[in-house]
Amino acid sequence: MEIVDLSAPIVNSPEGTPEALKTAVEFSDHAEGAALIEQMFGVGPELLRDGEGWAVDFFTRFGTHNSTHVDAPWHYNSKIDGRPAETIDQLPLEWFFQPGVKLDFAGREDGDAVTAGDIEGALDAIGHELEPLEIVLIQTGCDIWIDTAEYMAHGPGVTGPATEWLYGHGIRVMGIDAWGWDRPLWMQAEEAKASGEPGTFWQAHQVGLSYSQIERMVNLDRLPADGFTVSCLPLPLLGGSAAPARVVAILDD
Repeated sequence: MEIVDLSAPIVNSPEGTPEALKTAVEFSDHAEGAALIEQMFGVGPELLRDGEGWAVDFFTRFGTHNSTHVDAPWHYNSKIDGRPAETIDQLPLEWFFQPGVKLDFAGREDGDAVTAGDIEGALDAIGHELEPLEIVLIQTGCDIWIDTAEYMAHGPGVTGPATEWLYGHGIRVMGIDAWGWDRPLWMQAEEAKASGEPGTFWQAHQVGLSYSQIERMVNLDRLPADGFTVSCLPLPLLGGSAAPARVVAILDD
């Protein structure tokens, strides 16, 4: 069995990352841990192995969407079909451990969105017929930007109709190796302001469907088209719009 890690490392954000999107981590070493143990319990470093205490780390800033994560329907809208949209803790765990399918759209220009016809063609090319609850992964190659502040500006994205097509074929979890499932937000923002039409900005997210996206994935180029299982179990954040997940692919023998 081979396990391929599809999750990006969690690190301090690069310079230039917008403040609202930053991740900040502080690390405390064994000497600091020893001092804390002495302060809390009166146990001096002479009573600790090698004079060392515990090493601990602190997220001083960490949004649920700042790492490889799974979005819940609540992220997209407050209601879907007139009912409150599900938060991440309300979704069935069965969604997040299923056979996977990878569709390769690497090399597309930024904003050259993946359509329903593109998805049908890509499935035909690999000879795969979708089964309900399979996890569909869209490879764009945009993970080469993941360590840079401009990561969010790149990617072809997926259209709203393509998202509806996948949902109509029983797909409830869809993933991408770009910053977001939609086309780059700066492109959609310009189009929305020019058209004045609601539904242009964040089109694929706000299609009004109860489904999940995996965003900020890496290493999709290491996967075959099918013949693997995806595990993307999100942390059970009560009421969360999303949660980080350690996303992996388990390749069949």
